[in-house]
Amino acid sequence: MNDFVYYTPTKVIFGKDKENEVGSELKKAGATKVLVHYGTGSVIRSGLLDKVRTSLNEAGIPFAELGGVVPNPRLSLVYQGIELGRREKIDFILAVGGGSVLDSAKAIGYGIPYSGDVWDFYDRKKQAEAIVPVGDILTLAATGSEMSNSSVITKDEGGIKRGYSNNLGRPVFSILDPQLTTTLPPFQTSCGCTDIIMHTLERYFTAKGNMDITDEMARGVVKTVMKHAPILLADPENYQSRAEVMWAGSLSHNGLTGCGNGGDDFATHRLEHELSGMYDVSHGAGLAALWGSWARYVMDDCLWRFRKFAVEIMDIPEEGSDRQIALKGIEAMEDFFRSINMPVSMSQLGVHPSDEEIQILARKCSDAVGGHIGAAKVLYPEDFVKIYQMAK
Repeated sequence: MNDFVYYTPTKVIFGKDKENEVGSELKKAGATKVLVHYGTGSVIRSGLLDKVRTSLNEAGIPFAELGGVVPNPRLSLVYQGIELGRREKIDFILAVGGGSVLDSAKAIGYGIPYSGDVWDFYDRKKQAEAIVPVGDILTLAATGSEMSNSSVITKDEGGIKRGYSNNLGRPVFSILDPQLTTTLPPFQTSCGCTDIIMHTLERYFTAKGNMDITDEMARGVVKTVMKHAPILLADPENYQSRAEVMWAGSLSHNGLTGCGNGGDDFATHRLEHELSGMYDVSHGAGLAALWGSWARYVMDDCLWRFRKFAVEIMDIPEEGSDRQIALKGIEAMEDFFRSINMPVSMSQLGVHPSDEEIQILARKCSDAVGGHIGAAKVLYPEDFVKIYQMAK
């Protein structure tokens, strides 16, 4: 095993109708002027935004609002939020929505007290030293942003998508009501389930040691999602399955499934960031389209982990060579993606990059990660190109 620091300060309020308690939670957090940040309409249509307004009014907390967050949240809206937050003297940001809203809220929180351009943090030029605190009411189980230190923003000009991680960005509280996810379209449910699985596997595949107990927790997260994702496609209002997947999403990305591991991989995530930055595809679907190619490319450098994955997570019989078993595990995961209507190649995703565009994707990925990334196998720009080509 490896030494680790596990830090999860977020208070989780989980259960039916817990969104009605948001006003009291904000008072406990010391909020005196709140920015309510949300997406493009679903929180309005569902009545959730009205519930939030009522709760804040009953708690006597004044607030401003900023909607308009889209998937792959844009830097331009973050700038609007920073300006609004400064003008209104906002001292707390409430994200109401999914991971994109949370990502945008965190970026606004970093930007309000910062004298420079908030993009400095995402462009790896500066580290944030302060943030306007963030809380959330989650409406989509996927990104794990409700307990993580991560935020991902897309710069409008050039479609440059960058992530930034800082423990200041961990929400003060997260309200998780599985009922709020029951109206999600099937595609978004499947994308969310894929993202949860990938957050777990990005920590699972490492060549420098792991802990048995962490492996068991990772196994439990992945197998739970694989069990309940098909149920949700058949029965979208199944509360138990919604709850299982929602809590799995939080556990997958709060650091728990990486404790004691020899580093996180996250190469698939970084490769996908450039894909969705350039083509504006759904993040979960992009991950599914790339993962199998990444896995086959790095497998031989981390064969024992891929064999373990195949046997213990994908239930592959221990017959044949280690490599044959590992390949069957990868194929089984791709079969699962297909079963929940996720793509397993870029062409199935509807993306057909030219050789020149693949070079651009690889260069942008290299810029984003500082030239190399990977824990299962360290990858460089020439490796990025080959993985993109394999995934066509």
